[in-house]
This record gives sequence, C-alpha cells and structure tokens, in this order.
Amino acid sequence: MTECRHLSGLMKQQCHESHVWKELKASLSHLVVNLICPYLFTVGAGEAANFAAYAFAPATLVTPLGALSVLVSAVLSSYFLTERLNLHGKLGCLLSILGSTTMVIHAPQEEEISSLEEMAMKLVDPGFFIFATLVVIVALIFIFVVGPRHGQTNILVYITICSVIGALSVSCVKGLGIAIKEAIAGKSVVRNPLAWILLLGLVGCVSTQINYLNKALDIFNTSLVTPIYYVFFTTSVLTCSAILFKEWEHMGADDVIGTLSGFLTIIVGIFLLHAFKDISVSLATLAVSMRKEERAFPAANGMASHSTYELLHDESTEDMEDREMGLPCDSVSRRNGAMNSSLDH
Repeated sequence: MTECRHLSGLMKQQCHESHVWKELKASLSHLVVNLICPYLFTVGAGEAANFAAYAFAPATLVTPLGALSVLVSAVLSSYFLTERLNLHGKLGCLLSILGSTTMVIHAPQEEEISSLEEMAMKLVDPGFFIFATLVVIVALIFIFVVGPRHGQTNILVYITICSVIGALSVSCVKGLGIAIKEAIAGKSVVRNPLAWILLLGLVGCVSTQINYLNKALDIFNTSLVTPIYYVFFTTSVLTCSAILFKEWEHMGADDVIGTLSGFLTIIVGIFLLHAFKDISVSLATLAVSMRKEERAFPAANGMASHSTYELLHDESTEDMEDREMGLPCDSVSRRNGAMNSSLDH
C-alpha cells in the first residue's frame, strides 16, 4: 500500500513537472519568437551594414559616424523604454549631428585598392608593420601585466585593449571587403591565404574586443565607459587608417581642420549625452529656477530697505521724545553718534 502511494505521488509530481515544463516551453518559445529573433535579426543587419560601410567607405568617415548609433539608441530609449532625455542629452544629440555633418563634408578620399595583392603590399609597408607590431605589444602588456593589477580600478586599462585591437579589426574588415568584391567579380579568393589570415585576424580581434569591453561594462558605469571608449577607439582607427591607407595625404588644410573640428564636436556631444543623463534638467526646470531667483533678489532687497527704514524711524521718534522730556542736546547728540556708529558697523 505504501509503495502504491509512493508511486502515485511520483506520478503526480511527474505530471505536475511536465505541466510546468510545458508552460516554461511555451514562455520560452514566445520569448524566442517575439524578442530574441528580432534582436538577432536587427543586430545581424546592423553588423552587416557596418561591415559594408567599412568595406566601401573610408574608415576615417565611418568610425566617427558610429556616434549616430549612440544618438539613435538614446532617442529610441526615450520612446520605447520611457527613459527621459534631459536638456543635456538633447544638446548632446544636436552637437553629435552637427559634428557628423561637418565630418561628412570634409571627409578624406580613400586611396583606391582594387585587389588583395595591393592590400598585401599595404600590410607589409614598413610604417604599418611597425604600427601593428606596437599595437600587438601594447595589447599583450595590458592583457597580461597591467590588466591583472589595475584592471579592476582603472577604467582606461580594458578600454585601451579594446581600442588598439579595434584598429586592427577595422583593417581586417577592409581587406575582407576587398576579398568579397573580388569574389563577386568572379575571381577565386578561397585559395588566397591572405583572405583566411584576415578572417582569422578579424575573429580574434572581435572576440578580444567583446571580452574586455564586457569586463569594463561590468565593473564601471556605462555613462563613463561609452564616451571614453568612443574617443579611444575612434582615435586608434583614425591613426591606423592614416598609416595604412594614407587618407590624409591628399587633404587640404581646411578639410583637416573641418574633420578634426567635427570629431571634437561629436566628442563633446557624446560627453553631454552620457555624463549628465541622471540629472533631471529641462527648459521647464530652468524657467522655474530663474523665477525663484528673481523672486529671491527683490525680496532680499526689500527686507534690507524695510529694516533700515524702521531703524531710522525709531531713531527719529526717540529724538522727539527726548526733546519733549527736556533732555540736553549734547546727550541726544551723543546717543545719536553711538547709534550711527553701531549702524556703520
């Protein structure tokens, strides 16, 4: 009898667990269909568009314009996630748009590279070879020496690793873009070892970037990591592109100044967007604070003048009373002198 009861209890528990499992599976399927699949699709489409941009446009232009993704995220968050975009955030968005427009106007013309053979010649150029060697050495020192000691306390450690490795990843993307264009044109790129080297380099660089960027985001505030990473990463990519593709050689002084001014404007906009996002500031609050200040100043002036008037009025009243009581004038003047000296102090 006891065994039958035990078996009955197990069967009920199994039925209950299977019911819970069915509900869990239904919830998971709903989550996958409604959230995860659209997320993967949008992320994949965004990365594909980013890859195409780096393949067909100068990196000096594409990388700074990545600030627009931060801008779009901030605007969409205010609508879909009910996050409030304060006055600093709106000014930051405006500055980012102005800086991006300035950079598009003064963007450099990229040196045309039409084949993997030309890309190979660029990669073995002494200037880029020295730059890539220094980048690898700096990354290894930060990963194995500086990171374990100061990575938990200094925000620049992990961000530096992501930024310098990101410069090499952009170079790999440019090379793979050329390989894809050759494949579309009917050329055989599968047997070219450079295509596979670039692919493996891209996978390694992107994996390292994601790893250390996630570490930085886990330890430090996102409002600090995002603008600092943007500045460091963009600077590294601009330096790498200038050395590898020599995009700045054919630019005039006005285009150089315009490009740098646009980049600095974007930096200021990103800083305003993230550094003050937790402060509740709007045009309405500014108007209220200004009205409060306007009320406070006249009130303070009115109180000061009123108290002075009362003091002088009391003094004149006391003088009249003293004269009526027949006190001598010298005592009245002495008392008034003491009163005036107290007023001066």
